[in-house]
Amino acid sequence: MEKVLKIRDLTLRDGQQSLFATRMKQENIDQLLPLYRDAHFYIMEVWGGAVPDSVMRYLGESPWDRLRACSKEMKGISLLSALSRGRNLFGYVPYPDYVLEGFYKEAIKNGLNVMRIFDALNDIDNIKESIRMINELGGIADAAVCYTVDPKDEAPAPAPKKKGFFARLFGGGDSEPVVAEKIFTDEYFVDKAREMERIGAKMITLKDMAGLVNPARIFTLMPKLKQAVKVPVDFHTHCTPGYGLASVLTAIIKGVDIVDTNIWWFGGGSAAPAIELVWIFCQKLGIKMDVNMEAVAKIRAKLKDARKALAAFDLQKDTWPRDFDEAYAAMPADIDAEFDRAIKMAGENNEAELLDACHKIEAYFGFPKPNELVKDAEVPGGMYSNMVANLRQLNAEDVLNEAMALIPKVRRDAGLVPLVTPTSQIVGSQAVALALDRRKGAPDYSNKNNQFVALVKGEYGKTPVAVDPAFREKITGSPVETPYNVDNYKKPANPELPEFGGVKLAQNDEEYLLLQLLPAVATGFLKNKRKAEYEAAQAAAPKAETEAPKKEEAPKEKITGPTVKAPMGGTVMEILVKPGDKVKSGQNVLVYEAMKMENDLASDIDGTVKRILVGVNDVVATDQPLIEFE
Repeated sequence: MEKVLKIRDLTLRDGQQSLFATRMKQENIDQLLPLYRDAHFYIMEVWGGAVPDSVMRYLGESPWDRLRACSKEMKGISLLSALSRGRNLFGYVPYPDYVLEGFYKEAIKNGLNVMRIFDALNDIDNIKESIRMINELGGIADAAVCYTVDPKDEAPAPAPKKKGFFARLFGGGDSEPVVAEKIFTDEYFVDKAREMERIGAKMITLKDMAGLVNPARIFTLMPKLKQAVKVPVDFHTHCTPGYGLASVLTAIIKGVDIVDTNIWWFGGGSAAPAIELVWIFCQKLGIKMDVNMEAVAKIRAKLKDARKALAAFDLQKDTWPRDFDEAYAAMPADIDAEFDRAIKMAGENNEAELLDACHKIEAYFGFPKPNELVKDAEVPGGMYSNMVANLRQLNAEDVLNEAMALIPKVRRDAGLVPLVTPTSQIVGSQAVALALDRRKGAPDYSNKNNQFVALVKGEYGKTPVAVDPAFREKITGSPVETPYNVDNYKKPANPELPEFGGVKLAQNDEEYLLLQLLPAVATGFLKNKRKAEYEAAQAAAPKAETEAPKKEEAPKEKITGPTVKAPMGGTVMEILVKPGDKVKSGQNVLVYEAMKMENDLASDIDGTVKRILVGVNDVVATDQPLIEFE
């Protein structure tokens, strides 16, 4: 019986997130969807992940409109999937069950079929309710085990064990070396997958968001996963460190049911492998890939223009891959032989030869070389591209290398968390703050984002390794682990907007769900939407014969007193003081968002507030004065 490999296409969600920081506009997606109808992918990932945040934040678009557009075109053809962060949903904090259920119900109503659910800490308690809800609402619960690795530079080992009775009694004698215990073994991931299936998962994904699964690891791990669970197994990886293509080939040979790919111009680099290269391997292996490749070729032609439109966010805009059709037609015999060598070496578990063959294949087709910086820091491709995009927006790209080098330290300090949203955002943002601390000569962790504090406190769940109580006390003020309490969740207000005719900020349930998910981002998005509606209505109304004279702005008063400045560029979320207030050093005076993380800003002086120099939703630059004191 011919083996069939199913494909989950990531192009419209994870592909553009990994390569272009989720900046693909709806108009570009609308041009592609009719072509996808003929491709017949088993699953198309089109929603979730960074989409709900980014389309509101950067594109001024509704996440619900994006899902509806995909559903309208693809209903009954391909299953539509989204990525959910379990208890963190599509945001960066834990949410109560009623918020999760509201989103899942609305998503399935609008055409979603598969919800891939993961927890950044691999804490089963954080995904079990999502799995239950998706199943009960008629969706397909796909549970993802987040792959990660043990750190290269282990923390100091405990004191060596003493040998013999007298040595133990009197403290003398020889000692034996202690090898630091490995946490992320094959059995660790298999146990997580088995438990996910037990609580209701209809599919299991090995989610390698950083591309750290090397082929030799897949050679042993994939058969164990297949043996441990009865549901289909999907493999998701990235090409950033140079393992992706080789590991996907190994997974196929070792029996994986589904693999995640992107279409040519959105594949490789910090994204998942290109489907075209996987197709060549399947042709040689005699495996049927359940996709219409002629339709994929039509999508590929359109994607080239879509990528051109994303040039401002393209990490590889000067080094595009070669045109696949031309390069494949002209492929020399020695490159064709590399495909055969790769298959042979994958079957023999000869990793060095397999990687050499795959890297030669990728070099011929023009894909980027392995990113050694990302490989050493062990970060996901999407995390890397988002860090670049956010730092570029803050005019602080020069701090990238320093921040990347600090990521392993921050990760280890926080309990050896896997790096996947939201922990990748939390750790990445904190690494940037740490790099800025060091540049200023300030002690480490002088500036902490609120989500990092919550992570160390224990509010995100159980970390793979316990956080050092002394470090927890340094960051949170207490050495005691404190779980998240859903009773502390505050429903966001839905105020009336007098400036736009007194309408409510959120006009319906789906808009209020966005406010619950991302209050700061959704507030800005919905205000702009209400403003546009109000201005359109005003333009359509009969104009008054005379207009009131415009009020002249008073000249700005020069700053003469000491100020509190922004440690990092971002958006003002909340101002906690007013003119005349007496402020103590260390008191929080303002909340701002930077790199998608919420930060409390404390005053570094005692004094009386003279002026507030910014307003809520203002975008501020690094070192910009925010509050002036007498």
